[in-house]
Amino acid sequence: MKLRRVATLTIVVLLLEAAGKISANRQASPAPAHDFVLVMHGGAGSYTHISPERDAAARAAMTQAMETGRQILASGGKSLDAVEAALRIMEDSGAFDAGRGAYYTRDGVAELDSAIMDGQTLAAGAVASVKRIAHPISLARMVMERTKHVLLVGDGAEQFAKSQGVELVSPLYFFNEREWKNYQEVEEREKKKSSALEEDEVHGTVGAVALDQAGNLAAGTSTGGTTWKMPGRVGDSPIIGAGTYANNDSCAISGTGIGEFYIRDVVAADICARVRYLHVSLEEAANDVVMKELVAQHGEGGVIGLDRQGRVATPFNTDGMMRAVVRADGKFTIKIHNE
Repeated sequence: MKLRRVATLTIVVLLLEAAGKISANRQASPAPAHDFVLVMHGGAGSYTHISPERDAAARAAMTQAMETGRQILASGGKSLDAVEAALRIMEDSGAFDAGRGAYYTRDGVAELDSAIMDGQTLAAGAVASVKRIAHPISLARMVMERTKHVLLVGDGAEQFAKSQGVELVSPLYFFNEREWKNYQEVEEREKKKSSALEEDEVHGTVGAVALDQAGNLAAGTSTGGTTWKMPGRVGDSPIIGAGTYANNDSCAISGTGIGEFYIRDVVAADICARVRYLHVSLEEAANDVVMKELVAQHGEGGVIGLDRQGRVATPFNTDGMMRAVVRADGKFTIKIHNE
């Protein structure tokens, strides 16, 4: 009886295959493509006294960065590639507190931090306190993909870069007349024992989060830290879970603000954990952390967030945060305040 049933089933399968209804070598249907999204920020703070020239330069750089990232995602590229390419442009621009626009330490030297994270695998890479790396975001990715480590700092990070064929630039490469003048003004105030930081300082850290057509998230952040920071000070940007985090099961986050608060509160990971375990929306989670937790501790800043459904959150508790969102239609507007 059993043999008869098996034989009957075999005949049915053969007839269906012959009719083209079943393929003997059938493959699983490809997953439907996701709508891609790229979100970027250029720093939170007060934009009240930003010069028209710097505003125009920042907008131009962000526009170029957004378009570069959008083209990568539109062609089916990875979210990691879009994040890295977009942030390289921001680092090169000199218009933000990253790369060629980085703030100076008390020694008058730019020390740069950066991190990148893959939401699909949870692989991450970061560098901190580097002085001779033109594109810290790219070196962070090299740490992620070419070492077993997550974070390399200072001379060790630069030695690794050299071993990978990365050209080390002179610290003078990062000379920025605007930030050098700001450094001199702060130094003079310090000599007079007055406040070391202006109240209207813009935390010009740059960051990006992306969702590609394969449904994978990525996040990246790059910064020069805070004005008049102690040499060797490291903020939240290169600390995975504090200023940068991505996980396909929850969200991707890049932060900007006073890093010490972001480190203490593990801001980026906290937002994603709330989404994953409390099952609240990304917007609710981000608002609760940035507008409640940080505010209660007098921590200034904001975040950009993105989940796997393409939902975006951009809360900030400062006067403004330069930010933009682009999707498949290619249209975006750069915003600063709560327009």
